Amino acid sequence: MTVSPAPGPAARRAFLAAAIRRPGTMGAVTPSSERLAGVLSSVVPRTGRPVVVELGPGTGAVSRVIAARMPPGGRHLAVELDADMVAYLRRTNTDLDVVHGDARHLAGLLAERDIAHVDAVICGLPWALFDDPTQQTVLGEVSRVIGDTGAFTTFAYLHGMTLAAARRFRRTLRESFDEVLVSATVWRNVPPAFVYVCRRPTAHQLPPG
Repeated sequence: MTVSPAPGPAARRAFLAAAIRRPGTMGAVTPSSERLAGVLSSVVPRTGRPVVVELGPGTGAVSRVIAARMPPGGRHLAVELDADMVAYLRRTNTDLDVVHGDARHLAGLLAERDIAHVDAVICGLPWALFDDPTQQTVLGEVSRVIGDTGAFTTFAYLHGMTLAAARRFRRTLRESFDEVLVSATVWRNVPPAFVYVCRRPTAHQLPPG
């Protein structure tokens, strides 16, 4: 799989433009660092033919690290809501299957592509900007597609952990997954961040069998 070059000024401009267009759906004004992307991508299988989905890929900073880790024959999709960012990703990450859509409809978007189960969901969505119903809906969709064997990673900024919304989201994660691990702080990111690694959705998050 071809790995796109590291982001430069054009990527930063594209990211900032998206943040200005959709301030309610962008939680940062700079792409994730390579170090943070590496922690997020640590759940990507290195063997077999895995299916990996990104939510909110932005300019593709994490996409490049995933692509470097993916084994031959794996399938890598990215779900992005912003139309201009979709066009940017399709132009700059030609090996990435970019899906223009809403993470709240993840299972349906994947079903349209004959995908019922994924090995990993890697998420860059700004959870603190979402209300409780949106958080629950997206986590329910993630749970549906990873099932009992897949993994889900997302991140939060260290400085925001004292906020009520951040504490509520951590509680929601622990209610939604049987296993929730918290990484060490990634200081080489602006701002510093950490990663949640979640597995085995709880019964109330899984669809009826």
